[in-house]
Amino acid sequence: MEVKIGVQFAPRELVVGSAQTPGDIAAAVSAALASESGVLTLFDDKGRQVIVPASKLAYVEIDESVVRKVGFTAS
Repeated sequence: MEVKIGVQFAPRELVVGSAQTPGDIAAAVSAALASESGVLTLFDDKGRQVIVPASKLAYVEIDESVVRKVGFTAS
């Protein structure tokens, strides 16, 4: 799963590869926006934490990872 996070006043987006499901990520974003502490915490594929203040979120894009085939095939 690839998650792209746009942060206000940051020239680049954060890209996180995560093993969490799209539902889990959407729930974490919703909870962060609704809570008083307002902190979005996600874990990447390697177990690292990514913490972003919810007040600085511009957007969160959740994308299924697609395996691309490389090379030629004979039909």
